[in-house]
Amino acid sequence: MSQFEILTKYIPKLQKDHIGEWVIDQENDGTAERPIQMPFVNYSETVQRFLDDVYTFAEQHQEMELTRYSEILSENGIEWGSNDMEHVDISNLNAQCVLALIMGVVRAERFSEGAIFNFFKSRNMLKCLERLDCLE
Repeated sequence: MSQFEILTKYIPKLQKDHIGEWVIDQENDGTAERPIQMPFVNYSETVQRFLDDVYTFAEQHQEMELTRYSEILSENGIEWGSNDMEHVDISNLNAQCVLALIMGVVRAERFSEGAIFNFFKSRNMLKCLERLDCLE
């Protein structure tokens, strides 16, 4: 088993997966009795399992220092939380930086609903996994 297989095993699964869908409250009117729920993404089961495995990988591979994802990205000229993460050339990144990019996107979801969804829809998450597959 290769080092990144816990993540790269998702390549074929994600190529066929619908990723998820935005859920927008259209039933409530915004009154005190019927407040509108904030929009959110309902991720597919495959994406949810993948996200769990991202955290599992980070825990099992402390040497990658993925808790420092923002610093790792910065050291590689990528600004966390900006368009830099969406438009980075993944083909030249080393494994630690690719993993930091994945972790950065996963963590960005806490501050920006849909960050993960957009990264999947742009196919950048798939590109990250394919890059890891090449680096094994």
